[in-house]
Amino acid sequence: MPEPHPRTRLDDTFAGPIRFSMMAALRDGVEMDFATLAQVLQANDSAVSKAISALSAVGYVVVRKGQVGVRPRTWVRATAAGSRAFEAHVQALRDIVGPEI
Repeated sequence: MPEPHPRTRLDDTFAGPIRFSMMAALRDGVEMDFATLAQVLQANDSAVSKAISALSAVGYVVVRKGQVGVRPRTWVRATAAGSRAFEAHVQALRDIVGPEI
């Protein structure tokens, strides 16, 4: 029996471009505040907030809230499980495309 096609290893959590881009931005233990993340992703606050909620719901990111001076601030970072899932997803994409990349 042949091995399953690599597409079967894709994680639907990363199907949205904002969620995919967010996980890419949060690689290697990077933690970003909400405003910086929105700027890096070139996305509006609503889209970033929805992506954070979706990724947080499955345990792929953690959110830390605090203050800088008197202003509230939100920071986001990928969890170990999220990083592993993202790397597996990216590897599946590479396997689908083939050895050319």
